Amino acid sequence: MSVVTVQLGQCGNQVGRELFDVMCSDAQDAGRKTHSTAGWERFFRHTTQGDLEARAVLIDMEPKVINHSMSRAAKSGRWRYGETSHFSQKQGSGNNWASGYCVHGPRHRDAVEELVRREVEHCDMLAGFIPMMSVAGGTGSGVGTFVTQCLRDIYPSAFVLNHLTWPYGTGEVIVQNYNSVLTLAHLYQLSDAILVHENDTVHRICSQLLKIKQISFSDINRVIAHQLGGVLQPALTPDSCGAYSRNPLGELVGALACHPEYKLLSVSTIPQMASSSIAFSTFSWPALLKHLRQMLISNTKMEEGIDWQVRPPPASAGRTRTLTAGSFNTSLANLLILRGKDVYSAETGGFGDSAIYTSWLPPDEAFSLWKSPVPFNKYEKSATLVSNSQALLRPLDDMVRKAWNMFASRAYIHQYVKFGISEEDFLDSFTSLEQVISSYTQLQC
Repeated sequence: MSVVTVQLGQCGNQVGRELFDVMCSDAQDAGRKTHSTAGWERFFRHTTQGDLEARAVLIDMEPKVINHSMSRAAKSGRWRYGETSHFSQKQGSGNNWASGYCVHGPRHRDAVEELVRREVEHCDMLAGFIPMMSVAGGTGSGVGTFVTQCLRDIYPSAFVLNHLTWPYGTGEVIVQNYNSVLTLAHLYQLSDAILVHENDTVHRICSQLLKIKQISFSDINRVIAHQLGGVLQPALTPDSCGAYSRNPLGELVGALACHPEYKLLSVSTIPQMASSSIAFSTFSWPALLKHLRQMLISNTKMEEGIDWQVRPPPASAGRTRTLTAGSFNTSLANLLILRGKDVYSAETGGFGDSAIYTSWLPPDEAFSLWKSPVPFNKYEKSATLVSNSQALLRPLDDMVRKAWNMFASRAYIHQYVKFGISEEDFLDSFTSLEQVISSYTQLQC
C-alpha cells in the first residue's frame, strides 16, 4: 500500500526532501529485491521513463523552498518530484497561524485538493497520508492544519500521521507558542497520530553525537529524516507471515495510538554517530538495547548523558506526577524496530516489562516488535523506538504555559483576530491541550 507525503511550508518541504533521499539511498544500498521493492512501492512510483518519482505533494506560499527541493531531488540522479505535484504563491503567511488557516488554506483549497487527488490516483492502494510541517510558523502550521482537515474530510478511511517539527525553546518566532497551541489543538481532533521531533533535541544530537561544529538546518533535517526512515522503511511484523508490511501507517497507529486521548509519539534511534566513525565501531544487540531501554525510561534521546539512576518504581510504591528532570517516563505503548545482522537473536524482553507501562494496559498489548534483517543507512545493527509516552509532557506543558502567559496580557492577539480567530478559539485550544496534559500525567497513576 502506498503513502502520500504532503510537505507543507519551509520546514516540511526541507525535511520531506531529506526523507525521500534517505529512503531512496537506503533502498538502493540494501541489495535485497523484496525489501527495495516494498520501500519503493510505498513512497515512490516508476514513471514511463523508468525514473523514481516521489509520492508527494509540495505546498508553500512562497516558491523558493519548493524550487530548491525539486532541483536538489532532480540533481541527485536517483529520484525526483513530479513536475506538477507542487503549489506555491508569492506571498507567505507572515508566521501567523490564522493567516494560513483562515486565508491561504481556504483560498487555495481547490488547487491543493486537485494535486492530492492526482497523487492518490497514482496509488494502487492508498494507506494514508503523512503531512509534514513545523508548528512555529504560519504556512506549515496554519495551512498544514487546514490541509489535514481537508484530507480527513475527503479521505475519511485513510490514516493520517502528522509529522511535526517543534521549535527551539529559546524562540524562533515571537508568536511560535500561539501557533503551536492552535496547531496541536486542532490536529488532535483530526490526526490518527502525531509524531514530533524537537529542534533542541536534534540539535544536541548533531553537536554531541555527530560532532558537527557549525550546525545548520540541513544537518538537523538529515537527523530527522534518518530517524523517520528507521520507522517507515519496510519491516516484518509478527503477523506478516514473512512478508513486509502492507499497511505501514495502519499498523503503526494500531500499535501505538490505541486511545484517542493519547496521540503524541516520539522517536529514539541508536546508534547515531558520524559516518566516518561507523566503519571503526562494533555493535551488539544486548548493549544497544540496554542503552535504548534506559533512554526510554529516563526520557533521554541520546546514548550520551543517560541517567542510569532512573528506575521503574516498585509496584507497591504508587506513582505521582512530576515534570522534573530525572523523573521516570511512563509509557502507554512502545514500538521497537530492529534492523540488521542477527536481528532474530536480539533479546527484547526488557521492553515488555510491565513496570514501564501504565497500569491499565497489559504489557503484551502495549509493546510491539518489528524486525528486518536488512541493515539501515550503513549501520550493521540499529534500533528505532517509537514511543507513546510522557516524553513530550514537559515540552508541551512549557509551551502551553508560555502561550497562556502571553494570552493573559493579550499580546499579539489582534494579529489573529483580524484573520478570523477569536479569543474563544484560543481558550478552546488551551482547554483541549490542558486535557491532553492531564491525560498524559495520569499515565503514572
